[in-house]
Parts: sequence; C-alpha cells; structure tokens
Amino acid sequence: MSTPSTTTWTLVWSDEFDGVAGARIDGTKWGYDTTDGCNQGNCGWGNNEKEYYSDAPDNIALNGRGQLMIVARRAPAGLTCYYGACRYRSAKITTRGKMLAVPGRVEGRIKLPAGQGLWPAFWMLGQNVAVTGWPAGGEIDIMENKGSEPTISSSAVHGPGYSGDTPFAHRKKLDTGSFSNDFHTFAVEWDSLHVQFFVDGIAHYAITREQVERYGKSILDQPFFLILNLAVGGHFDGDPQSDAIFPATLLVDYVRVYARR
Repeated sequence: MSTPSTTTWTLVWSDEFDGVAGARIDGTKWGYDTTDGCNQGNCGWGNNEKEYYSDAPDNIALNGRGQLMIVARRAPAGLTCYYGACRYRSAKITTRGKMLAVPGRVEGRIKLPAGQGLWPAFWMLGQNVAVTGWPAGGEIDIMENKGSEPTISSSAVHGPGYSGDTPFAHRKKLDTGSFSNDFHTFAVEWDSLHVQFFVDGIAHYAITREQVERYGKSILDQPFFLILNLAVGGHFDGDPQSDAIFPATLLVDYVRVYARR
C-alpha cells in the first residue's frame, strides 16, 4: 500500500483554472450548486451545514495565477437560511450534466484552509443519483478534511448498506507539514473490481468489490460527476466556535481526469 500506481494513463478532461483574476468558472465544465440545500429538498445539505452556497465572485473566482478560489465568508445581512439568518456564505461546483468521469483516475491539486468548523471536499456522486437517490446512487470521497485537523485528510465510499458512518473510510495523516501550508495532490483510481485512494502519489487506502458486497450492492462500476466545495459547520467538524477563521480559502490548482491506456 506504499507504492505509487504503475498504470499508464491518458488525460481525457481537465481544468487548469487559467484566466484573469476574478473570472468565473468555465461554464462548459462546471455548474454551481447554490442556496442552503432547501431548494433541492435537502436543507443543510443533509449534514446540518451552516453555509449558503453562492456564485458571487467574492466566494468563487479564478485568482489570475492559474488557480480557483473558493472562499467561505461571514454571510451578508439579509440572507436567510433554514435555521434563520445565514451565518456563512461559500461555494460549491459540480460537473453534473457537463462531464462524467468513467472508471479511471481523477486527481486534484489542492491547498486547504484551516480552522475548526471548515469542511473542504473533493468528491464524486454516481451518474444516476438524482434518480436512485443517496446512498444507492453511490458516493466516492476523494478528499474530505476537518478544519480542526489540518494534517489529516480522509477518503471514503458510500453506497446502499454502507453509508453515513461507512465502514469504508480511511484517514491519512501527513508525515510532515499540513494540508493548509502547501498544495497536495488527492486522487482516486477505480474500476468495477476495486477503488484506491492516493495522497501525493502514494496509495493510502484500497477497497475491493468483494469487501463492499458484504454490506450491499457495489457502486463502483459506473461513471461519476465531480464536486468541489467548502462547507461550514454541520456534523463533520461541528459549527465554528470562532469566526476569526474567516475568510477561509480553498485553492484548487487543477482537476484532471484520466482513462487507462
């Protein structure tokens, strides 16, 4: 579990986030998820989260240096959430309806913010999740992080019979440094038989279809759409105990999708 993958890969889709400072995301590649989730019948995004997602440029824009910024801030006055006046505003983007990653490799180079209550994530949902629902549609979490633990990231798989507090989750602790001090590469490789997670090119966790099917139907053998977001509060790392951590910025250098050659 400590050696890099030796498979040869062909790049089939990417976003390098090149563009002038303040520019919006490429609408041919990404779309915005907005509000507090109530418009999708999922207030708090299923996790009691406290952010209101926006496409406002002070929450999400290119920085002019080849990176995407997703910035969580104190919400402006007058914005209402399911719990009352919104406390925070942030951003979430997905490739839903624009690009599906078929079984292969998905990779992102990302610098995380730090601060208790932050919940940055780079993840995927199965192509039919809108029809089948969650968790039957399948979820692969390439990277999640508790802002209170800037040296640890986690990866997970969710599906029918193994969702929420899934048995298929693993925490990766950096040997040196932190995820908030520099960029790190987070990746997943999957096919119908297995899934493997990487941090900085080193595999840290692997799951087989056989292991998954002890709990329920495997969700591996399908395409997924990608999601990038910076959540605030909720069940994962709790609500922020201090707003001194804001503004908090998630920086994405690139997202790349590969097919096996």
